[in-house]
Parts: sequence; structure tokens; C-alpha cells
Amino acid sequence: MTLEEFFAETRAEVAAQMSDGSLFAELEFCEVVMQHLVEAGMTFEPVVCHFDRKVGNANLRLSGYAMSEDADQLDLFVSLYEGVEVLTPVPDQDTKTAAAQCIRFLEYCASGRLAGKLDPSSDEHSLALTIQGIYDELEQVRIFVLTDGVAKSKSFKSREVGGKSVKLEVMDIERLYRHRSEGKPRDELIVDFNEVSGSPLPCVFVPGETGDYDYALTAIPGEALRFIYEKFGPRLLEANVRSFLSVKSKGVNAGIQNTLRTAPERFMAYNNGIVLVADDMRLDRTSDGAPGIAWLRGMQIVNGGQTTASIYFAKKKYGETDLAKVRVPAKIIVLKEEDPAKEEALVSDISRYANSQNAVRQSDLSANKPFHVDVERLSLTVYCPDGTGRWFYERAAGSYNTLLAREGTTPAKLRALKESVPVSRKITKTDLAKYLMAWEVKPDVVSLGTQKCFDRFMTSLADSEAAGSPVVLDPPFFKALVAKAIIFKAVHKTARPLVSAFLANVAAYTVAVVAESYKDAFDLERVWNRQGVSPQFLEQVRIWAREVNDRLHETANGKMISEWAKRPECKAAMFARPFSAPAVDVPEARLELA
Repeated sequence: MTLEEFFAETRAEVAAQMSDGSLFAELEFCEVVMQHLVEAGMTFEPVVCHFDRKVGNANLRLSGYAMSEDADQLDLFVSLYEGVEVLTPVPDQDTKTAAAQCIRFLEYCASGRLAGKLDPSSDEHSLALTIQGIYDELEQVRIFVLTDGVAKSKSFKSREVGGKSVKLEVMDIERLYRHRSEGKPRDELIVDFNEVSGSPLPCVFVPGETGDYDYALTAIPGEALRFIYEKFGPRLLEANVRSFLSVKSKGVNAGIQNTLRTAPERFMAYNNGIVLVADDMRLDRTSDGAPGIAWLRGMQIVNGGQTTASIYFAKKKYGETDLAKVRVPAKIIVLKEEDPAKEEALVSDISRYANSQNAVRQSDLSANKPFHVDVERLSLTVYCPDGTGRWFYERAAGSYNTLLAREGTTPAKLRALKESVPVSRKITKTDLAKYLMAWEVKPDVVSLGTQKCFDRFMTSLADSEAAGSPVVLDPPFFKALVAKAIIFKAVHKTARPLVSAFLANVAAYTVAVVAESYKDAFDLERVWNRQGVSPQFLEQVRIWAREVNDRLHETANGKMISEWAKRPECKAAMFARPFSAPAVDVPEARLELA
């Protein structure tokens, strides 16, 4: 897939999900890009939050934000969306201006100058108060400029805001293409140890006997590992195992930081080390002629995230920490497998067996479980009512693009393939969990975010199997899944122009209201057969979406909606009294409701 083709596909993806109006197209673009950053392990669960206002003489802008679970890391996103039809260069001045407007938003929030100027009932007011309250404790702050153009510079010099260094990055269409087109966002991560540590790393190298990997043992200088984390951050964990680097696991990290500060020369003796995978490794000779690792491409940490982050934050928080004496034991596995699915399985297995401290995201380790294999099989064999189209279940990350590359060998074949299996009919593992859990009236679980929702879903599958009532995976199940996907997408799209923020939460709770109100009376087969929902259903959705939005704000009592919506107490409060009875004669309802 070329950059031009990817650009056209991204425009189609935005168009397929947006409501009418350029503002909504911009927000949809932001949501598409932010969700990709989540899937790539580059940020936390994002929330779309549009703010564009002049405060005094300053222009303040924000398109979304993401916060770590422990509220110690904050990412802000600002859109530079042009809606252009061809690849267009974006001047550095434009990206700098967008970043500056987002920096001003951050400055005003951190200093307490913004909250008092906003409507206390608004979503922006809650966010401004939250940033003001947590700012002094933040360990990391980043601002991303998201653009559908091609930016000359992908990052800018960090800025000082309220005594903290704020990183500035640009995610343009070109960088997004590199991340998504090959299914290997880690390709950008190239580490030259001659540059970061002054010479190749002494190592023991063992060529693989099976042909799918080579193996090396080394020790990475603490300062080099700190530099690598500073440069790449959580992206070091993008490949398949998408865990975030966090320093808030109190016991483990307290011990690591104590060793770094009081006995750095003993760090290698005390620490279990880290496990890396890489796509490519270049060997050289050290100054004494021994074999050494000069260069790694696609370096990813599959075990040792706490160690890596703790080294970085210990030096940042305690400047006197002497990392020159620190060496970190490292096992490096160089991947040789050319089949993406087999490579994913290998990395998942490496992660499963190597990882004893850090939480591995279940969605990435679950790709080869029978449930997902069977759903993928159904997606390949169950055709839409027209007999030609299909829905695609992306069991392995990047497999949709692999399908296009493998079968779309000519322009005509590629065009036909995209017509029969468009990107709008792609369902990922985490999408599946979201659609099914919302329909099971668990919007609080959906609001936890993609990975935690998926974790709960997999746990519920295991519980069902243990209870002797496993899910029956047959064509009717797959058709019902697709119907629930269509419904969720329709609700999301319909609610967008009705709410100013927290659309994801409103959509999840509105789907739950639909499922709770109609129960088994809702005709999922009709949705499958028509591959869509009726205008009457959308009219009813508008009624309930407004009620959901109002009730979320009413029950939150000033709390941030995105956080309140995650709590079981929120779900209990939302459904403590009935929502309005269906006011529209919906064709999808098979029975008369009392």
C-alpha cells in the first residue's frame, strides 16, 4: 500500500463514520488517530474534547486528552485537520501555531486561570479543574499535533510549562502511514549504540537453530536506557504487547529507585533484567575485539517496563542519581519469522513466559485462542445478504492490511477487494468486546477503555466455559455480532452532533438503554439482512442519547464524566429509574412493548 492509497483509505474511514459537517469530520479524524495511538501503545485511553476559544488575547485549543490510570502522565491532542483530497504539505509554522495554542490551554489550566472562566456544568470545566489539581504531581506531559497533511518536522523542542518539560510531537498522515501500513509501528525505533553509549554493547550471540529467531545476551548502560526511553517513551512497548510504562507499582519501583540512588553499582546484581525483541540487529566489534551489538531496529521491551521507566523517572526526579554505574541485564530476541501471524504468536509466547511483573495486555495475547480463531473463520465464510460482501475480523493486528497486500495484487483486484470488504466492515478484537459488552448492558465496563473492557470480556468467556455454557460460535452468532456492531456504530454516529464531549460514554450507555428497553424483542436478524438500521430507530436513539447525556451530567455531581462513567455506581445511578418508553414505532422491534 502506498502513502497515497493509505491517505485515501483514511479519508474513507473518516467519511464512513462521521456525521455531516466539517467539525464532525475533524473530530472523527482525531478519534481515528487517537485510537490508533492507543493500539500502538503510544498513549492511554483518549477522550475527544473539542475546545477552541479566545481567552483574553490568547487563543486556546484542544481536541482531546488522555491520562494515565495513576494520573501521573498526561497527553493532550490538538487537531490540524484540513480535509484535503490530495496529499498536502503542512508548513512548520502551522504545526507550531497549533501546538502553541494547546500549550496555552495547558498553561491556563495548570495555573488555575481557565476553570473560573468556564461554565461550571461544562465538560471543559471539569478537565481544567482536574489538570489544575494534578499538575504538580505529573511525571510526564506531552502534546500531539494531529494532521491529515504531511508535516516537515515530526517533533519540536520541548517547552517549559509550570516548571515541567512538555514534549511536542506531530502525528501527520505520513507518520501514521508508517505506523499502520505494514502493521509494524515499531519500524521507526532505531537505536545506534555507538551514538547512545559510545560503542557497541559487548554480547554473547547465539544464532537460532529453528530459523525464526536469533538470540543475544548483553548489559545496557543505565544512561543509554534512560536516553532511549526519553526519545521513544511508551512506544518501546508497541509491538503486540502494548503495556504502558508506569512508575506507580509502589513496591517494585520503590526498590528499583532506592537501588539506583543508594547502590547504583549493584543494580545489575539485584535486578532481573529486561527482555527485548527486535526486527533486526547489526553486530560489530568492541574496542577489545569482542562481539558487540552496534544497532537495533524495532527494539521492543516485552518484559522490564517498570525497570526502564523507573530508571528514567528516578534520574528526572532525583538529578543526583548516578546512572554511569548502572548496567541492566538484557536478553534480546531478534525475530526472523516472515509470516506476520506466526511472528505475532511468537512474540505473544515470549511475552507470556518472560513477563512476571508487568501487566501484558490480554487482547494481544489472546489472538490465538480458539474463540478468536473461530470468529475469524466465520468472518471468512459468512457472506453478507448480497452474496459478495463480507465483514472482516482482525484477529491479529495489521491483518486487514496484510489481506489487501496479499490478495489485491492488481489495481482492479484491490479495488474489488475494498468494495467487498471495506475498512468500515472491519471489527477488531477490542471492538468485538465493546459491542458485545454494551449490548449486555455493561456500559460501565465499556467505559473502562478498550483493553480493560477486553479483559473483562475474556474473563466472562472463561466463566461461561467453566459454568458449562460456552458461547456457541456459529453463523447466527456472527450475524448477531455484526448486527450489534452496526447498531453501536449507528448510535455513535447519531449521538455525535448531540453532545459536546464524552461521546464514547454516551454511545455506550445509549446502546445499553436500547438493549435494556427492547431485550429479546429487538430483531438483530433484520439489521443483518438490511446491513443497517431504520430512520425510525435513529429517531428513537436521538431521544435516548439526549437523556443519557443529561443523566450522566446529573449523576456525576461535578465529577469528570469519563471517570464517573467507568464506575458501577454510575451504571446503578443511570438505571435507578427507567428511561422514557420508546416513543417511535421502530421496525426492528418484533413485539409490542408494554
